[in-house]
Amino acid sequence: MSDLNPLLLVGAVIGVITALLVAAYGGVKDKKTAMGFERNMDDGEILRRLAGYARPYLGKFILVGFLMLFSIAYDIVSPLIVGSIEELVVGDFTLNALFAAVAVYGGVLVFSMGSTYLQAVILQRVGQRIISDLREDLFTHIESLSHEQLNEIPVGKLVTRVTNDTNAISMMFTNLLVQLTKNCFVILGILVAMICLNYELTLMVLCFVPFIVIFTVIFRKFSRRAYRKVKDATTDINTYLSENLSGIKVTQIFGREDEKMEDFRKKSQTLAKASQEQIFVFGVFRPLVYMLYISSILCLFYLGGMGHLNHIAFLGQSISSGTVVTFYMYISKFFTPIQNLAEQFNWLQSALASSEKVFSIMDLQPKMVDAPDAIELDEVKGEIEFKDVWFSYIPGEWVLQGVSFHVDPRETVAFVGSTGSGKSTILSLICRNYEFQKGQILIDGIDIRKIKISSLRRHFGQMLQDVFLFSGTIRSNIVLREENISDDEIMKVCRYVNADRFISKLDHGLEEEVRERGNNFSAGQRQLLSFARTIIHKPSVMILDEATANIDTETELLIQDSLEKMRSVGTMLIVAHRLSTIQHADNIIVLSHGKILEQGTHQQLLANHGRYYQLYTLQYHKEQMQK
Repeated sequence: MSDLNPLLLVGAVIGVITALLVAAYGGVKDKKTAMGFERNMDDGEILRRLAGYARPYLGKFILVGFLMLFSIAYDIVSPLIVGSIEELVVGDFTLNALFAAVAVYGGVLVFSMGSTYLQAVILQRVGQRIISDLREDLFTHIESLSHEQLNEIPVGKLVTRVTNDTNAISMMFTNLLVQLTKNCFVILGILVAMICLNYELTLMVLCFVPFIVIFTVIFRKFSRRAYRKVKDATTDINTYLSENLSGIKVTQIFGREDEKMEDFRKKSQTLAKASQEQIFVFGVFRPLVYMLYISSILCLFYLGGMGHLNHIAFLGQSISSGTVVTFYMYISKFFTPIQNLAEQFNWLQSALASSEKVFSIMDLQPKMVDAPDAIELDEVKGEIEFKDVWFSYIPGEWVLQGVSFHVDPRETVAFVGSTGSGKSTILSLICRNYEFQKGQILIDGIDIRKIKISSLRRHFGQMLQDVFLFSGTIRSNIVLREENISDDEIMKVCRYVNADRFISKLDHGLEEEVRERGNNFSAGQRQLLSFARTIIHKPSVMILDEATANIDTETELLIQDSLEKMRSVGTMLIVAHRLSTIQHADNIIVLSHGKILEQGTHQQLLANHGRYYQLYTLQYHKEQMQK
């Protein structure tokens, strides 16, 4: 009995550690809601969807699997070769036999290294193609979301999904899945080899396997929780940076740098704490597996030493020095993949957590979709009609209430009213940026819900108050990268909207660099570029939403001159807070709290002495006082 005391001591230590881990696992499981652990999608579902992206490259993966067999063969065969060398040394030693054994070992090693290199190259190429496909699908899906949905999702969150999360998924295809498969086959192959060599010692090694399984299951719970916290914290800090870097000028103007820095510090500390928890979980698991490895080695030396030195058989099989050496290497190669599995499982949790977040965006159903029988519009005359239209951004809080009006082709109609009266909302509904709840909107007598969204918007030109310019050149911002438009056509449009006056003074003309959001141009210059961008595609309906609100008087006069030229081109819908700019409109619609109060020409509305008369009088007196 005394001979078994070392084995009992090892078993007692492992048993106590296992009991503590199981107790911790039970505590986490009972408090998973409080700990923020949430599981929204099964791993099987995630892997099934990822497999859809890998399926076109199935042949490449089969080739990688074939190459993987050479590296697996090395892990299985090399201990047998070393064991035979040990037997050769203690037995009938010949130098030729030693050279032959070493040559075989070297040959197996070279084939293994070559196959590992080739499979790495293939996997990197295939993996990057898969992630490129996934990114493109994700970006395309984001583009299909409605304005309402895009307003609800922070930009930083979307950036994280397209960049950070897809990078984590990339690791799965370029390395993780193949290494996991390889390690599983290595473990299986080593077990078979050990059983064939000495099944009694193999049973001793297998005694540690249940504990490995238990530790892995426990680790899975903690690692999934830790990775989710890291991903959420990363998304949070990216969202904060996206918003505050865009608005850093406002922060500086109001002297709020210290407060913003404190907010950023708190978010950074949250991310650091989540990362530390992740490292701690992995830092506990790997040493535990290493402890099992060392324990199995101690048991091997104990049993092997007892059998070899005293010539005592263990469970009916004698143990030689070659057997001990071979099993020592096998145990090392048996636990090394398991330790690698721990790290790879760590990455797998990251990839699965990232995949879940990516698919959560892709599972968002666009609220604005084409009807099954939607048609293409080849031509739009510009007749627009609202029939008892009701709309609300928030259920029950109506922004438009029973709005009805008619716009004839090539007519200029202006919408006026106080802030929140529904002017800009009407323009958004015409382009189907939002879906109205009641009523009907007709374009050339056709319900806009029966027209394909892309076809509908193609015939509209929108010029908004807040002009967005992309990084690139003036040319690329005007044509939006439709390279079939010549420079002569572009300059003709620029002259039409009076943008050529400042473009001709630039060093590089149309090729002048446009920095982020066009911050190297004035508000008036950006507005003129937006106007050129709008009319170069010859829209049938022009929409101007307070397009002259943030520009100087001189630039406004230039735009007014362009508007007069455009009146004969197509239907024009204008929202303007300066009533003096819409005096020549064919029809002026006055809105208040989502309802039409009155409509008519400028002179008719002044003669009525209604709401428009009040607004115009207030603005007129204000302008006179400013002069």
